Amino acid sequence: MIGYLVSLLMGLAVGMAYGLVEVRSPAPPLIALVGLLGMVVGEQAVDMAKRQFAPPAHISAAQAPDAERSSD
Repeated sequence: MIGYLVSLLMGLAVGMAYGLVEVRSPAPPLIALVGLLGMVVGEQAVDMAKRQFAPPAHISAAQAPDAERSSD
């Protein structure tokens, strides 16, 4: 949550700086937002692909819960 707040504050600060020196942002707002959306979707797609194709984790007997261990 802190990351979102910092990102918003930095964006506001940069926007104010652009306004003070009277320059336009390098990209039209809609194009910039679509680009950011693409970045987020791409990042999520890579994470999902890593989870999908990762080898399954095996639990050793030492890590198994007590209820699953055989009793005397």
